[in-house]
Amino acid sequence: MPPFYVKPYVRRGKTDLADAAAICEAVTRPSMRFVPVKSEETQGLLLGHKAREFLVRQLTQITNAIRAHLGEFGIVVAKGVHNIGRLLEAGDRADLPASARQPLRLLAEQFFQTQEKIDELTREIRREAEASAPARRLQTIPGVGPITATALVATLPDVTGFRTSRDLSAWLGLTPKPHSSGGKERLGRISKMGNRYLRRLLYLGAMGVITSRRRGQPGEDWLWRILQRKTAKQAAIALANRMARIVWALLRNGTEYEAVRAA
Repeated sequence: MPPFYVKPYVRRGKTDLADAAAICEAVTRPSMRFVPVKSEETQGLLLGHKAREFLVRQLTQITNAIRAHLGEFGIVVAKGVHNIGRLLEAGDRADLPASARQPLRLLAEQFFQTQEKIDELTREIRREAEASAPARRLQTIPGVGPITATALVATLPDVTGFRTSRDLSAWLGLTPKPHSSGGKERLGRISKMGNRYLRRLLYLGAMGVITSRRRGQPGEDWLWRILQRKTAKQAAIALANRMARIVWALLRNGTEYEAVRAA
């Protein structure tokens, strides 16, 4: 059971006895939701994702450190990990004190070593995606690549446990929170109650689709109409919601995605 659902049954005080009593009370509730136990293979795949995500955060930290240190000497280039090579070259050409070159060299080595490790894990995830039939089906969805597909396959429980596609979208925290009072209902921001990693992957994939669509010709498709009324971020959330629903349909029916084309 998710601890979040057990917490309302905890009484005063934090003891093992009180926690056990709360769990016993929660497990008897007919509306309680349970988390299925994952297989060792699934846990191994998720470990690859977590390790890669950890290294990506490290790479960002190293990038920021190099930029900050060289910025103190007046060496600045455009932001982005892909510009670190230019930044390091500018540092080599600059007249830096000898005491600064050694730390910068170590940071540069750490940067490239971390990048190699990320690439190695990415290649392994791609191999897993090629070997998994559900992951291959999910990659037919625009905006879903090998990383997102394998993360979805490894993280999601059996989708038949969700009555509708909206239930899966709500499980991922991509649906708005309802607020009702005095007989009036109002939808607020998305709940963000689900898996943060999956939600971010779907959002980034949606942003990629939106960027590509903006470069195309105006049309009457759903995404273009959304972009005329909403900001890019709002449209990305709506598209991520839609992608989650499509994921539910493909995994449930064992089919591939087919885009609906205007007549």
